Amino acid sequence: MCRSNRPEGRESGQATVEAALTLPLTIFLMLGTLQLFMLLQARALTEYAAFRAVRTGSVKHGDCEAMTHAALGVLLPSFARTDSPAALGAAFRTHRDNRYHSKADGGHTGSIVWIARERPLGGSLRGDEEESIDDVNRYGSVEDVVRLEARLVFWFPMRIPFANWVLGRMFLAQLGLREYSSTDPLQPARTAHWEGRAPPALDVAIREELLERAARREYVFPLQASYAMRMMTPARPRYFRKQNCPLTPEGL
Repeated sequence: MCRSNRPEGRESGQATVEAALTLPLTIFLMLGTLQLFMLLQARALTEYAAFRAVRTGSVKHGDCEAMTHAALGVLLPSFARTDSPAALGAAFRTHRDNRYHSKADGGHTGSIVWIARERPLGGSLRGDEEESIDDVNRYGSVEDVVRLEARLVFWFPMRIPFANWVLGRMFLAQLGLREYSSTDPLQPARTAHWEGRAPPALDVAIREELLERAARREYVFPLQASYAMRMMTPARPRYFRKQNCPLTPEGL
């Protein structure tokens, strides 16, 4: 009988090393794919949430609370349990203040959405808006029509273990916000050199908020969408004492 001269222990050790090197990448491919699909779903919901917020504001005189609640109603399925009327009601009651709550949201805190109203400007509202909004002779051009324009930022919480940690660092590096040059989590045998190759395309307020949440080890991605619609009801000055809705920086 012919026997191989190759030690079985050496083959077993080699297989263990190969598994150790490829396992992190394999796990990331599965979990990362799931996280990216959830991110794409949240992106679609963000666009619809921007529409719902502006639509609600247009029929409620620009009321920020109503706009925020309309947006939250659309976005809740992306981060909370909403598979029954009771669960949906509980999720809305928990998040109606537009904040994540650590125990309910996997450690996430801070605001859920920012709504920046770009038009109309609070200082431009006319005193006769209530009486003349339906006066077709008032508007000399399309530009004169009172429109509600808003930009919505959804702080989407990444909650897939390991994938959120890796993607969070990748996003920060790609946006040029923070380099990562420690052990490569996908190939532990080498050192990662993750750094941005393009200048950041985000507003200063968004960059600062993203870095602040990363410092708290909260992995989020800011999804943005805008929408504009003619006001169906007159914009009331009391709803425009501040241009942006609560929790949204005025400089956004």
